[in-house]
Amino acid sequence: MKKLKKLTTLLLSVMLIVGLVSCGTSKQLSSNENSNVQSQENNDSHYPVTITTYNYLKEPVEITFDKAPERVVAIYQNSIETLLALGLEDKIVAAAGLDHDVKDEYKDAFSKVNYLEDFTPSKETIIMEKPDFILSWYSIFDDKRLGDIDYWNENGVNTYMSLNSGVVSERTIENEINDILNLGKIFNVEEKAQALVDEITSTVSEVSSKVSNEEKQSAMVIEFYDDKIYTYGSKTLAGDMVTKLGAELLNPEGGNIGAEDLIKLNPDCIFVSYMDRGNENVPVEEINKILENPAFASLSAVKNKRVYSIPLGDMYSSGIRTIDGINTFANGLYENEK
Repeated sequence: MKKLKKLTTLLLSVMLIVGLVSCGTSKQLSSNENSNVQSQENNDSHYPVTITTYNYLKEPVEITFDKAPERVVAIYQNSIETLLALGLEDKIVAAAGLDHDVKDEYKDAFSKVNYLEDFTPSKETIIMEKPDFILSWYSIFDDKRLGDIDYWNENGVNTYMSLNSGVVSERTIENEINDILNLGKIFNVEEKAQALVDEITSTVSEVSSKVSNEEKQSAMVIEFYDDKIYTYGSKTLAGDMVTKLGAELLNPEGGNIGAEDLIKLNPDCIFVSYMDRGNENVPVEEINKILENPAFASLSAVKNKRVYSIPLGDMYSSGIRTIDGINTFANGLYENEK
Protein backbone atom coordinates (compact mmCIF):
# COMPACT_ATOMS: atom_id res chain seq x y z
CA MET A 1 0.00 0.00 0.00
CA LYS A 2 2.82 2.40 0.89
CA LYS A 3 4.51 1.60 -2.41
CA LEU A 4 1.27 2.44 -4.23
CA LYS A 5 1.00 5.81 -2.45
CA LYS A 6 4.63 6.63 -3.30
CA LEU A 7 4.04 5.71 -6.91
CA THR A 8 0.90 7.87 -7.05
CA THR A 9 2.76 10.80 -5.49
CA LEU A 10 5.61 10.39 -7.98
CA LEU A 11 3.22 10.34 -10.94
CA LEU A 12 1.46 13.47 -9.69
CA SER A 13 4.82 15.25 -9.33
CA VAL A 14 5.85 14.32 -12.85
CA MET A 15 2.50 15.51 -14.22
CA LEU A 16 2.88 18.80 -12.37
CA ILE A 17 6.42 19.36 -13.71
CA VAL A 18 5.35 18.50 -17.26
CA GLY A 19 2.43 20.89 -16.93
CA LEU A 20 4.66 23.72 -15.74
CA VAL A 21 7.22 23.10 -18.48
CA SER A 22 4.48 22.98 -21.12
CA CYS A 23 3.00 26.19 -19.78
CA GLY A 24 6.40 27.89 -19.84
CA THR A 25 7.13 26.62 -23.34
CA SER A 26 3.72 27.77 -24.50
CA LYS A 27 4.35 31.24 -23.09
CA GLN A 28 7.81 31.36 -24.70
CA LEU A 29 6.42 30.28 -28.08
CA SER A 30 3.65 32.81 -27.73
CA SER A 31 6.22 35.52 -26.94
CA ASN A 32 8.40 34.55 -29.93
CA GLU A 33 5.37 34.45 -32.22
CA ASN A 34 4.33 37.91 -31.03
CA SER A 35 7.87 39.18 -31.64
CA ASN A 36 7.93 37.73 -35.16
CA VAL A 37 4.49 39.13 -35.91
CA GLN A 38 5.54 42.56 -34.64
CA SER A 39 8.74 42.45 -36.71
CA GLN A 40 6.73 41.50 -39.79
CA GLU A 41 4.24 44.28 -39.11
CA ASN A 42 7.09 46.81 -38.83
CA ASN A 43 8.44 45.52 -42.14
CA ASP A 44 5.04 45.66 -43.79
CA SER A 45 4.42 49.18 -42.53
CA HIS A 46 7.74 50.40 -43.95
CA TYR A 47 7.23 49.07 -47.48
CA PRO A 48 6.57 49.83 -50.23
CA VAL A 49 9.30 52.48 -50.49
CA THR A 50 9.74 54.62 -53.62
CA ILE A 51 13.15 56.15 -54.31
CA THR A 52 14.19 58.54 -57.07
CA THR A 53 17.29 57.43 -58.96
CA TYR A 54 18.48 57.97 -62.56
CA ASN A 55 18.96 56.26 -65.90
CA TYR A 56 21.98 56.62 -68.18
CA LEU A 57 20.41 59.67 -69.86
CA LYS A 58 20.51 61.29 -66.40
CA GLU A 59 16.73 61.39 -66.27
CA PRO A 60 15.10 60.86 -62.85
CA VAL A 61 13.40 57.50 -62.45
CA GLU A 62 11.21 56.39 -59.56
CA ILE A 63 11.83 52.84 -58.36
CA THR A 64 9.63 51.09 -55.80
CA PHE A 65 10.91 48.53 -53.29
CA ASP A 66 8.28 46.13 -51.91
CA LYS A 67 10.79 44.71 -49.46
CA ALA A 68 14.45 45.06 -48.49
CA PRO A 69 16.83 43.73 -51.17
CA GLU A 70 18.25 40.29 -50.35
CA ARG A 71 20.78 39.76 -53.17
CA VAL A 72 22.84 42.90 -53.69
CA VAL A 73 25.64 43.60 -56.14
CA ALA A 74 27.76 46.54 -54.94
CA ILE A 75 30.33 48.00 -57.34
CA TYR A 76 32.92 50.66 -56.42
CA GLN A 77 34.21 52.02 -53.15
CA ASN A 78 31.34 53.93 -51.56
CA SER A 79 28.75 51.35 -52.63
CA ILE A 80 30.56 48.61 -50.76
CA GLU A 81 31.61 50.59 -47.70
CA THR A 82 28.25 52.24 -47.12
CA LEU A 83 26.53 48.84 -47.05
CA LEU A 84 29.17 47.56 -44.62
CA ALA A 85 28.69 50.63 -42.42
CA LEU A 86 24.95 49.94 -42.37
CA GLY A 87 25.59 46.34 -41.28
CA LEU A 88 24.31 44.85 -44.53
CA GLU A 89 27.26 42.67 -45.53
CA ASP A 90 25.08 39.55 -45.42
CA LYS A 91 22.98 41.04 -48.24
CA ILE A 92 25.93 41.40 -50.64
CA VAL A 93 26.17 38.49 -53.10
CA ALA A 94 28.98 40.14 -55.10
CA ALA A 95 31.22 43.20 -54.84
CA ALA A 96 33.87 44.71 -57.11
CA GLY A 97 35.82 47.83 -57.97
CA LEU A 98 37.73 48.90 -54.85
CA ASP A 99 40.23 51.72 -55.45
CA HIS A 100 41.48 51.36 -51.86
CA ASP A 101 41.35 48.75 -49.11
CA VAL A 102 38.12 49.02 -47.14
CA LYS A 103 38.39 51.04 -43.94
CA ASP A 104 39.87 49.08 -41.02
CA GLU A 105 36.65 49.03 -39.00
CA TYR A 106 34.86 47.17 -41.82
CA LYS A 107 37.55 44.67 -42.82
CA ASP A 108 36.11 41.84 -40.73
CA ALA A 109 32.67 42.28 -42.28
CA PHE A 110 34.20 42.59 -45.76
CA SER A 111 36.10 39.31 -45.34
CA LYS A 112 32.73 37.54 -45.60
CA VAL A 113 31.83 39.22 -48.89
CA ASN A 114 32.21 37.62 -52.33
CA TYR A 115 34.69 40.02 -53.97
CA LEU A 116 34.98 39.47 -57.73
CA GLU A 117 38.31 39.34 -59.56
CA ASP A 118 37.26 41.73 -62.33
CA PHE A 119 37.48 45.37 -61.27
CA THR A 120 34.47 46.13 -63.46
CA PRO A 121 32.48 42.90 -63.87
CA SER A 122 30.63 42.09 -67.07
CA LYS A 123 26.88 42.01 -67.54
CA GLU A 124 27.03 38.22 -67.84
CA THR A 125 28.89 37.91 -64.54
CA ILE A 126 26.30 39.99 -62.73
CA ILE A 127 23.40 38.05 -64.27
CA MET A 128 24.96 34.85 -62.87
CA GLU A 129 24.75 36.30 -59.35
CA LYS A 130 20.94 36.64 -59.66
CA PRO A 131 20.77 40.02 -57.91
CA ASP A 132 17.61 41.85 -56.90
CA PHE A 133 19.47 45.17 -56.45
CA ILE A 134 22.54 46.80 -58.05
CA LEU A 135 24.23 49.70 -56.26
CA SER A 136 26.94 51.50 -58.21
CA TRP A 137 28.08 54.56 -60.14
CA TYR A 138 26.65 56.19 -63.24
CA SER A 139 29.47 54.91 -65.48
CA ILE A 140 28.70 51.23 -64.86
CA PHE A 141 25.36 51.51 -66.65
CA ASP A 142 26.67 52.33 -70.11
CA ASP A 143 26.14 49.91 -73.03
CA LYS A 144 29.68 48.51 -72.85
CA ARG A 145 29.31 47.52 -69.20
CA LEU A 146 26.03 46.58 -67.53
CA GLY A 147 23.72 48.45 -69.88
CA ASP A 148 21.11 51.01 -68.89
CA ILE A 149 18.87 50.43 -65.91
CA ASP A 150 15.82 49.59 -68.08
CA TYR A 151 17.10 46.08 -68.74
CA TRP A 152 17.58 45.37 -65.05
CA ASN A 153 14.37 46.99 -63.85
CA GLU A 154 12.32 45.08 -66.45
CA ASN A 155 13.87 41.86 -65.15
CA GLY A 156 13.03 42.51 -61.51
CA VAL A 157 16.36 44.03 -60.49
CA ASN A 158 16.20 47.46 -58.83
CA THR A 159 19.10 49.89 -59.23
CA TYR A 160 20.56 52.95 -57.56
CA MET A 161 23.25 55.34 -58.86
CA SER A 162 25.40 57.39 -56.47
CA LEU A 163 24.45 61.00 -57.11
CA ASN A 164 28.01 62.33 -57.25
CA SER A 165 29.21 59.62 -59.63
CA GLY A 166 28.19 61.58 -62.72
CA VAL A 167 24.43 61.84 -62.42
CA VAL A 168 24.08 65.43 -61.22
CA SER A 169 25.91 68.51 -62.48
CA GLU A 170 26.84 69.88 -59.05
CA ARG A 171 28.47 67.34 -56.78
CA THR A 172 28.17 68.20 -53.11
CA ILE A 173 28.49 66.79 -49.60
CA GLU A 174 24.69 67.04 -49.37
CA ASN A 175 24.40 64.51 -52.22
CA GLU A 176 26.51 62.03 -50.25
CA ILE A 177 24.17 62.50 -47.30
CA ASN A 178 21.12 61.90 -49.51
CA ASP A 179 22.62 58.67 -50.86
CA ILE A 180 23.12 57.29 -47.35
CA LEU A 181 19.62 58.29 -46.26
CA ASN A 182 18.11 56.72 -49.38
CA LEU A 183 19.91 53.44 -48.68
CA GLY A 184 18.60 53.59 -45.14
CA LYS A 185 15.06 53.75 -46.53
CA ILE A 186 15.66 51.03 -49.10
CA PHE A 187 16.92 48.55 -46.50
CA ASN A 188 14.75 49.73 -43.59
CA VAL A 189 17.79 50.74 -41.51
CA GLU A 190 17.00 54.42 -41.25
CA GLU A 191 18.33 54.85 -37.72
CA LYS A 192 21.75 53.52 -38.73
CA ALA A 193 21.77 55.73 -41.81
CA GLN A 194 20.82 58.79 -39.79
CA ALA A 195 23.62 58.07 -37.30
CA LEU A 196 26.16 58.01 -40.16
CA VAL A 197 24.75 61.23 -41.58
CA ASP A 198 24.79 62.94 -38.17
CA GLU A 199 28.48 62.08 -37.81
CA ILE A 200 29.26 63.52 -41.25
CA THR A 201 27.30 66.74 -40.75
CA SER A 202 28.70 67.37 -37.29
CA THR A 203 32.27 66.79 -38.49
CA VAL A 204 31.86 69.11 -41.48
CA SER A 205 30.31 71.76 -39.24
CA GLU A 206 32.98 71.46 -36.55
CA VAL A 207 35.92 71.49 -38.96
CA SER A 208 34.49 74.39 -40.99
CA SER A 209 33.89 76.39 -37.81
CA LYS A 210 37.36 75.64 -36.49
CA VAL A 211 39.11 77.05 -39.57
CA SER A 212 36.72 79.94 -40.19
CA ASN A 213 39.11 82.54 -38.75
CA GLU A 214 42.22 81.19 -40.45
CA GLU A 215 44.00 83.12 -43.19
CA LYS A 216 42.44 82.30 -46.56
CA GLN A 217 44.44 79.77 -48.56
CA SER A 218 44.43 79.00 -52.27
CA ALA A 219 44.32 75.39 -53.36
CA MET A 220 44.13 73.05 -56.32
CA VAL A 221 42.99 69.46 -56.43
CA ILE A 222 44.56 67.58 -59.31
CA GLU A 223 44.94 64.11 -60.76
CA PHE A 224 47.61 62.85 -63.14
CA TYR A 225 46.73 60.57 -66.01
CA ASP A 226 48.84 59.93 -69.07
CA ASP A 227 50.63 63.22 -69.74
CA LYS A 228 47.74 65.40 -68.57
CA ILE A 229 46.87 67.17 -65.36
CA TYR A 230 43.19 67.05 -64.55
CA THR A 231 41.88 69.68 -62.11
CA TYR A 232 38.79 69.29 -59.95
CA GLY A 233 36.59 72.37 -60.31
CA SER A 234 34.03 74.05 -58.09
CA LYS A 235 31.20 71.74 -59.20
CA THR A 236 33.04 68.60 -58.09
CA LEU A 237 32.77 67.08 -54.62
CA ALA A 238 36.42 67.91 -53.95
CA GLY A 239 35.73 71.52 -54.95
CA ASP A 240 32.71 71.64 -52.65
CA MET A 241 34.79 70.37 -49.73
CA VAL A 242 37.60 72.89 -50.30
CA THR A 243 35.12 75.75 -50.68
CA LYS A 244 33.23 74.79 -47.51
CA LEU A 245 36.54 75.12 -45.68
CA GLY A 246 36.82 78.74 -46.76
CA ALA A 247 39.69 78.23 -49.20
CA GLU A 248 39.97 79.68 -52.71
CA LEU A 249 39.77 76.93 -55.31
CA LEU A 250 41.93 77.94 -58.25
CA ASN A 251 40.85 77.07 -61.79
CA PRO A 252 37.25 76.65 -60.58
CA GLU A 253 36.03 75.69 -64.06
CA GLY A 254 38.10 72.49 -63.75
CA GLY A 255 39.33 70.31 -66.61
CA ASN A 256 42.76 69.61 -68.08
CA ILE A 257 45.66 72.03 -67.75
CA GLY A 258 49.34 71.99 -68.71
CA ALA A 259 52.40 72.32 -66.50
CA GLU A 260 52.72 75.99 -67.49
CA ASP A 261 49.15 76.65 -66.29
CA LEU A 262 49.87 75.10 -62.90
CA ILE A 263 53.01 77.20 -62.48
CA LYS A 264 51.11 80.36 -63.40
CA LEU A 265 48.26 79.63 -60.96
CA ASN A 266 50.80 78.88 -58.19
CA PRO A 267 48.46 77.67 -55.40
CA ASP A 268 49.39 77.73 -51.71
CA CYS A 269 48.81 74.00 -51.54
CA ILE A 270 48.15 71.17 -53.95
CA PHE A 271 46.20 67.98 -53.32
CA VAL A 272 46.95 65.06 -55.63
CA SER A 273 44.22 62.44 -55.97
CA TYR A 274 45.21 58.80 -56.34
CA MET A 275 43.87 55.23 -56.60
CA ASP A 276 46.28 52.77 -54.97
CA ARG A 277 44.40 49.47 -55.48
CA GLY A 278 46.57 47.70 -52.95
CA ASN A 279 49.87 49.38 -53.87
CA GLU A 280 51.03 51.39 -50.84
CA ASN A 281 53.70 53.18 -52.90
CA VAL A 282 51.18 55.05 -55.06
CA PRO A 283 50.48 58.05 -52.75
CA VAL A 284 54.18 58.99 -52.57
CA GLU A 285 54.70 58.34 -56.27
CA GLU A 286 51.85 60.69 -57.16
CA ILE A 287 52.99 63.65 -55.06
CA ASN A 288 56.57 63.16 -56.26
CA LYS A 289 55.33 63.94 -59.76
CA ILE A 290 55.15 67.48 -58.40
CA LEU A 291 57.83 67.55 -55.70
CA GLU A 292 60.60 65.91 -57.73
CA ASN A 293 59.86 67.52 -61.09
CA PRO A 294 62.37 70.37 -61.69
CA ALA A 295 59.75 72.14 -63.79
CA PHE A 296 57.67 72.73 -60.66
CA ALA A 297 60.51 73.86 -58.38
CA SER A 298 59.28 77.47 -58.39
CA LEU A 299 55.84 76.58 -57.00
CA SER A 300 55.11 77.90 -53.52
CA ALA A 301 53.53 74.56 -52.61
CA VAL A 302 56.78 72.78 -53.52
CA LYS A 303 59.01 75.25 -51.66
CA ASN A 304 56.85 74.99 -48.54
CA LYS A 305 56.32 71.23 -48.88
CA ARG A 306 52.55 71.64 -49.11
CA VAL A 307 51.78 68.99 -51.69
CA TYR A 308 49.50 66.28 -50.28
CA SER A 309 48.03 63.04 -51.48
CA ILE A 310 44.34 62.24 -51.03
CA PRO A 311 42.58 58.97 -51.92
CA LEU A 312 40.04 59.33 -54.70
CA GLY A 313 37.52 57.54 -52.48
CA ASP A 314 37.73 60.37 -49.94
CA MET A 315 36.70 63.07 -52.41
CA TYR A 316 34.74 61.40 -55.23
CA SER A 317 31.45 59.67 -54.35
CA SER A 318 32.95 59.52 -50.89
CA GLY A 319 30.06 58.06 -48.88
CA ILE A 320 31.22 57.34 -45.34
CA ARG A 321 34.71 58.58 -46.30
CA THR A 322 33.39 62.13 -46.52
CA ILE A 323 34.73 62.71 -43.00
CA ASP A 324 38.20 61.55 -44.05
CA GLY A 325 38.12 63.85 -47.06
CA ILE A 326 37.12 66.97 -45.17
CA ASN A 327 39.78 66.29 -42.53
CA THR A 328 42.52 65.75 -45.13
CA PHE A 329 41.70 69.01 -46.87
CA ALA A 330 41.48 70.93 -43.57
CA ASN A 331 44.82 69.59 -42.33
CA GLY A 332 46.57 70.46 -45.58
CA LEU A 333 45.03 73.90 -45.86
CA TYR A 334 45.50 75.01 -42.25
CA GLU A 335 47.17 72.65 -39.79
CA ASN A 336 50.20 71.89 -41.94
CA GLU A 337 50.43 75.50 -43.05
CA LYS A 338 51.46 76.70 -39.60
